[in-house]
Amino acid sequence: MTPSPIARAEAFRFWLKLGFISFGGPAGQIAIMHEELVERRRWISEGRFLHALNYCMVLPGPEAQQLATYIGWLMHRTWGGIVAGALFVLPSLFILIGLSWVYMAHGQLPAIAGLFHGIKPAVTALVAHAAWRIGSRTLKNAWLAGIAVGAFVAIFALNLPFPLIVLIAGLVGYAGGRMAPDKFKGGSGHGSAQAGYGPALIDDHTPTPSHALFSWARLRVVLAASLGLWAAAMAGLVALFGWQGALAQMGWFFTEAALLTFGGAYAVLPYVYQGAVDHFHWLTAPQMIDGLALGETTPGPLIMVVAFVGFVGGWNQALFGSDSLLLAGAEAAGVVTFFTFLPSFAFILLGGPFIESTHGKLQFTAPLTGITAAVVGVIVNLAVFFAYHVLWPQGLGGRFDGGSALIGLAAAIALFRFKVGVIPVVLGSGLAGLILQQLSL
Repeated sequence: MTPSPIARAEAFRFWLKLGFISFGGPAGQIAIMHEELVERRRWISEGRFLHALNYCMVLPGPEAQQLATYIGWLMHRTWGGIVAGALFVLPSLFILIGLSWVYMAHGQLPAIAGLFHGIKPAVTALVAHAAWRIGSRTLKNAWLAGIAVGAFVAIFALNLPFPLIVLIAGLVGYAGGRMAPDKFKGGSGHGSAQAGYGPALIDDHTPTPSHALFSWARLRVVLAASLGLWAAAMAGLVALFGWQGALAQMGWFFTEAALLTFGGAYAVLPYVYQGAVDHFHWLTAPQMIDGLALGETTPGPLIMVVAFVGFVGGWNQALFGSDSLLLAGAEAAGVVTFFTFLPSFAFILLGGPFIESTHGKLQFTAPLTGITAAVVGVIVNLAVFFAYHVLWPQGLGGRFDGGSALIGLAAAIALFRFKVGVIPVVLGSGLAGLILQQLSL
């Protein structure tokens, strides 16, 4: 029997719950939505779910958050999309603001310092595992492996900016797709649809709702609203704090980052590092590693680590004076989150009606295949960068941190060999770091 229409209040409660339980990175979050919406609640069929997911995977930005936005929009119009997408992010934002305050205000306490000492090598292992996981799915031939190696050399040895690497990889993919199309075929990587769940509220053959039909008039309205909202927010920051002010610079920088996050959060982190650490000096390299550790242990998209970057930047800049550091950090975290996720909402509300005009499975383009291969090399560079700062905290001329090396090795074995989840690895590593810190006192 087809499920009854879902009331807005029921949908709101589900999206709020999802915001608090969406651990495990994109794969885990998509699995949770599949289990809840496709298998158990039957709000959407597997075919329609995968169709939406394929679209989200070719967009820059966090695909799990965009998928929630898409399904919410398909069910309850623009209201549903905004609620689903926002509730996917807001719990993580508030949790990260609280954790960031603890980190900045009390991070020097021995117990907290010990926890982070153990978590840092675990984060290094997590990044290496991400590179292996993505590479094993992506680098299917020598062409793609060559792009990955080239991207690693470009960012590690030549220090080329991430946007330029993305552009070059896309051009190589375009050319390769014309020269050897069989080498640049893409796919969703999420398997084929499975039957047997019963009829769904939005089934494979359910007619497209009227609000999801494509029209140029609607596209112009959504585009104008999206650009107007972005411009109004940016103009407000410039008017209040000036173009060179930290908040306006954060808004502009994270808008750029939001448009470059092909391949997920791990892929854009090197770009965020280059800007936030090297160029703007909003935070230090060790703080960036600590922020990724916090992002790994909170619900929501991993790209929410940018909220930590914003909080620490606002705190370090003392935007509102030395007596209002918490306010400065929270304000900056909110600004960064707004500008990072606004494009994701725009992509879904703009492109959703076009995607609904066909239910055929989308294919990756050859340029995107090239970009995805380059992402592997960029993530390997990130793992090398983290390992350097964790194992030689005073530089290569300083001492080698054997304790961190042991914790990182144990974390890697847990991830690669025993397939242990992210949260147990991070928590166990933090406990190991605390024990080592107590033994060294």
